[in-house]
Amino acid sequence: MSAQDTARIVSWHGNPSIPTFTPPPGAVDAHCHVFGPMAQFPFSPKAKYLPEDAGPDMLFALRDRLGFARNVIVQASCHGTDNSATLDAIVRSDGKARGVAVVDPAITDAELEKLHEGGMRGVRFNFLKRLVDDAPKDKFLEIAKRIQPLGWHVVVYFEADILEEMRPFLDAIPTLIVIDHMGRPDVSQGPDGADMRAFRRLLDSRDDIWTKVTCPDRLDPNGAPWDDFARSVAPLVADYPDRVLWGTDWPHPNMEKAIPDDGALVDMIPRIAPTIELQRKLLIDNPMRLYWPGE
Repeated sequence: MSAQDTARIVSWHGNPSIPTFTPPPGAVDAHCHVFGPMAQFPFSPKAKYLPEDAGPDMLFALRDRLGFARNVIVQASCHGTDNSATLDAIVRSDGKARGVAVVDPAITDAELEKLHEGGMRGVRFNFLKRLVDDAPKDKFLEIAKRIQPLGWHVVVYFEADILEEMRPFLDAIPTLIVIDHMGRPDVSQGPDGADMRAFRRLLDSRDDIWTKVTCPDRLDPNGAPWDDFARSVAPLVADYPDRVLWGTDWPHPNMEKAIPDDGALVDMIPRIAPTIELQRKLLIDNPMRLYWPGE
């Protein structure tokens, strides 16, 4: 049974709290998504989940409520390689959003140029088997080479148990790389646990590998207030301050059984980036350098 045959789901908080922490002026939510609206932007027939609409108006209202200035909208897997919904949200942001696309390996250079003109600045490769049926590494590497002239980067999403298997593929990517959610380590192991040590080895292998220090709701098995996440991730931010990004992950795909409060997610920021300097790098300097260079 496809996702299209199932009931539509809600994975986001209906009334998130206003965070105690106030992001610095110009802060960027560098990892979020939009869903639909389905009537205008149908979901992929291959989608593994079928969400209710969570469009640009909702995203930008949340941005303002949480105290952010800009968004980086990552193409959601439920939309497959049709980036229309993400491009529409970027257009409607009045310059306050950029995007990360998911593309068919057969995409033409002209189509890539069009995505660039529409505000895309990267391409995402997803290796989570529960979300995608096929992740052809050879074709992904071809795409990575083709986006180099555009100045794009590659975003890679995988789980910690395949990190070593992923190393030759990651080593071969010729562009800057951003790892989603730190490769989903088991943060209950602590900052010196096997998963985090392996991830640090990856970061140390290239100085152009960045990561998103995101999703305590996904990564901390003990749940809110996500103390294991804070304990494990703060040292990573301190040691790699120029290579970290942060985002809400709204509207939290597939988290309908454990919906996080976005205000509480924002309040994690000073726990993993305790100084004003680290907060500025995490929320402003790093995402601006990657998505709005020169501004």
